[in-house]
Amino acid sequence: MADLKYYDVILKPVITEKSMGAMADKKYTFLVHTDATKNQIKEAVEKMFAGTKVKSVNTMNLEGKNRRRGLVYGKTAKRKKAIVTLTEESKDIEIFEGL
Repeated sequence: MADLKYYDVILKPVITEKSMGAMADKKYTFLVHTDATKNQIKEAVEKMFAGTKVKSVNTMNLEGKNRRRGLVYGKTAKRKKAIVTLTEESKDIEIFEGL
């Protein structure tokens, strides 16, 4: 298990049509560190965004895709995605307000 601080866990938000539609149900999608656990993700969201209370965290590991450049084959980096569901009385996350 990696020794991660809460500010190292969340890398960036995922902005897609599907994730923007899920925000109506208070579900927010983030790319997170590949070694982060659900408890670490929950703690990071509650500390980074004041007034939020996390109900649940769902994670998925995304393997790297095969890529080719000329005759050379390779893979892109692995990623981990987390869908964070907030409680009903929780505040919304401000980073998504202007989108």
